[in-house]
Amino acid sequence: MTDTIFSKIIRREIPADIVYENDDVLAFRDLNPQAPVHVLFVPKEPLATLNGATQADAPLLGKLLLAVAEYAKREGFAEQGYRAVINCNEDGGQTVFHLHVHLLAGRRMTWPPG
Repeated sequence: MTDTIFSKIIRREIPADIVYENDDVLAFRDLNPQAPVHVLFVPKEPLATLNGATQADAPLLGKLLLAVAEYAKREGFAEQGYRAVINCNEDGGQTVFHLHVHLLAGRRMTWPPG
């Protein structure tokens, strides 16, 4: 996998508004928020896309989603609701090829997104 902006944020080479961190996951506010709360959760171990995940990545993927839920509970919007989104590849809207989960909250989510 090539070095990405997310890898540089994980290594603290680029500043970010970090709101959550554990041994496996780092989360920071999106610079172009699509909701009042828009946080990106990235695994510290790089994985380009969800398509690249293998059975060996299952524990990491679980930890990634559990981090999203933990943050939502901690921040007080879990019961009201939130959206967790993984974009995969260009047609799926992925622009940074380091797997990440978008957590969106703070407003009613609609479908299609908007």
